[in-house]
Amino acid sequence: MRVPDDDTLLFFAGHREALGLYQALEDRLCSSFPQVNKRVQKTQITFYNRQVFACVSFAQVKRKAELPAGWLTLTLGLPAPLDSPRVAVKCEPYPGRWTHHFVLSSQEELDGEMMAWIRASYDFADSKRRRMEPGEPPVRAGGSSTGS
Repeated sequence: MRVPDDDTLLFFAGHREALGLYQALEDRLCSSFPQVNKRVQKTQITFYNRQVFACVSFAQVKRKAELPAGWLTLTLGLPAPLDSPRVAVKCEPYPGRWTHHFVLSSQEELDGEMMAWIRASYDFADSKRRRMEPGEPPVRAGGSSTGS
């Protein structure tokens, strides 16, 4: 398991119980996608290739009483909606892009199905036509950068 950097530790300052799950997710992402980049921001950690394909946050996408201990929210962008009880919330912010939020609380949830969805999100992001210059931040819909 990778040693978390200072920015990541600061991000998890109020949520230490979710750090182990996050580290397992980051390890899986880095080993599955050699071209992955990470940006730690105030409210989320983004993973991107040419575009953002996964975000980790503490967005409360379920009622507080429904959130398990040590939870985090994983957000993926896909070209079509997933029909799965594992999806906490999904929406279509614009045609042909579906945003899916998952509440994760254990490393066992990083199973083959979840990794296949992450792969699909990675491939969907990679298929975007706009090419970024090295070191350039990814661009969100609407043209603003993802910097905090």
